[in-house]
Amino acid sequence: MTNSIRNIAIIAHVDHGKTTLIDSIMKQSGLFRENQEVNDRLMDSGDLEKERGITILAKPASIFWKNTKINIIDTPGHADFGGEVERILCLADGVILLIDAAEGPMPQTKFVLGKALKQGLKPIVVINKVDKPDSRAEQVIDEVFDLFVALDANEEQLDFPILYASGRDGWCVKELSEPKENLVQLMELIIDYVDPPKVTTNKPFAMIVTLLDKDPYLGRCLIGRVEQGVVKVNSNVKAINLDSKIIENGRLTKLLGFEGTKKVVKESISAGDLVCLAGLNKTSVADTICDQEINLPLSSTPIDPPTMSVKITVNDSPFGGTEGDKVTSTVIRERLIAEAETNVAITFEENTNRDSFVISGRGELQIGVLIETMRREGFELTVSRPKVLFKNDNEGNKLEPIEEVTIDVDEEFSSKVIDGMNQRKAEMKDMKDVGAGKKRLIFHAPSRGLIGFQSRFLTITRGTGVLNKVFLEYAPYKGDLIGRRNGALVSMETGSAVAFALFNLQERGEMFIDPQTKVYSGMIVGEHSRDNDLEINVLKGKKLTNVRSSGSDTAVILTPPRKMSLEQMMSYINDDENLEVTPKNLRLRKKYLDPHVRKRMLKNSEEAKV
Repeated sequence: MTNSIRNIAIIAHVDHGKTTLIDSIMKQSGLFRENQEVNDRLMDSGDLEKERGITILAKPASIFWKNTKINIIDTPGHADFGGEVERILCLADGVILLIDAAEGPMPQTKFVLGKALKQGLKPIVVINKVDKPDSRAEQVIDEVFDLFVALDANEEQLDFPILYASGRDGWCVKELSEPKENLVQLMELIIDYVDPPKVTTNKPFAMIVTLLDKDPYLGRCLIGRVEQGVVKVNSNVKAINLDSKIIENGRLTKLLGFEGTKKVVKESISAGDLVCLAGLNKTSVADTICDQEINLPLSSTPIDPPTMSVKITVNDSPFGGTEGDKVTSTVIRERLIAEAETNVAITFEENTNRDSFVISGRGELQIGVLIETMRREGFELTVSRPKVLFKNDNEGNKLEPIEEVTIDVDEEFSSKVIDGMNQRKAEMKDMKDVGAGKKRLIFHAPSRGLIGFQSRFLTITRGTGVLNKVFLEYAPYKGDLIGRRNGALVSMETGSAVAFALFNLQERGEMFIDPQTKVYSGMIVGEHSRDNDLEINVLKGKKLTNVRSSGSDTAVILTPPRKMSLEQMMSYINDDENLEVTPKNLRLRKKYLDPHVRKRMLKNSEEAKV
């Protein structure tokens, strides 16, 4: 049985075309009938995945090609969701490394490929988007080989096969001179080059839980690869953790196998194939589900720890409870605990009063996606500024997370970018040309220096620069950093903003709100042009009179306000500010709404520094 199975993961940097290539593979494998309507990016199942065009959750699917079952695992391309990638590599026996023919290897490519090579997986390199006008396929192959060498690939891994493809158009060839018709060469290479699963069916059943899923009818589901034996429905099994402690005993109420993008009910599944099973409530990722006679767990890959955290509390603003239906600390706590159970890259802590919670993850995007998901579910909450998680070494020295930052930028902006990164204690490691008039800059920068840098970076490069980052290591603390230079414009009244007032206040700074936006005292409505906070009245209307004068009826012309996404708002706020999240609105606010309390707290903090 195992000889007719291939398990392969597709890994790539964000937006290099993984999900689009899987679409083409499924269409050409005969998974759909000829007149069936098929959406683009089939594997992007969640609303946020479809909207943002990124893969957030790793998902398996399967196809049949010449009597061989190929399980394909789609993986996220963004470093913040690296926890998903690390787990699923143990499901696969080979990887397709997909690389953009213009951009070449990027930080996430390096991060995931390093994990795959350490596990001994055999790589197939596919240079995608070779039909783009700025394609530089031959140079990219040299860069890929250099990357393999830098990651200590063994001789077998260095002898990787290379294919050229266009995932969007659905073709793949070994030489660019060949006819570009279909993906047959890629599918045959997977079957010939990737080894069948090295498992045995004549031992008692055992598997490692790799992914967690939820089903509206079955409840909690556990996904993994059967490492040995055969799993049957209604079997009595136990779950043991890495310390060989029994977590629970239970009965497998349902077995599901993968066919296409759907799960299909099965009576039994043999070693080497992927399975989704229900019936266990406490078992989590990295635990071993096995027959009763087995006492030792299967080895599992450790997950890299979180590097960033935010504090989440109930929404206590004057508008609290008016826009959402899930507003109490109890329902917020239950939701965050459920998330921490199903996502091993996120950790959950709470204070003794159970009224504030700390969620830790890989980066702003991962935490932002969780908060956006909760917002759409009807939650109201208050979010603090993200903080990096420090560690101490054996000698008690403070360590902080360092990220490798890769920046592609037009040559004219490179000096400004280098200056901006230097101010954030970044060290420049490399600088090279990539195409006409473009530079690639590589820095090692502290994570806390990059919080809020994205918006500043887009301003410096006039929206043309591309910034990618990936966690590198913990290194000695780099010292204090400059925070946001400009102060905030804070509303002093509660009501609806008036266009006349906003017009007269424009010279004070940049506004974040439109006319008729509801505001409250202590809410941040704009950015001051100077470094101090300024309280303003955005409710002050025009004084009415029965005397007409020339120029009094001139139309008010407003500069469009700055609109920010949830992640941008999280990274924008200072330590004395919060982000209010509701299903309908995102609002920036001061932690203490009363101006007298704010002044007192500021005075106390300045005295504490002295």
